[in-house]
Amino acid sequence: MGEIFRDPVMTAAIIDHFTHQSYIVNMNGSSYRMKETKMRLQK
Repeated sequence: MGEIFRDPVMTAAIIDHFTHQSYIVNMNGSSYRMKETKMRLQK
């Protein structure tokens, strides 16, 4: 198992506690900062 959360049941409980009544935002778009950095480095 992992170094921090060794018990899978406790890990699931912690994740459930943090995500209860919360919004999960999926951010899979392109990075604005990465795009700007690449343009700056090309110059």
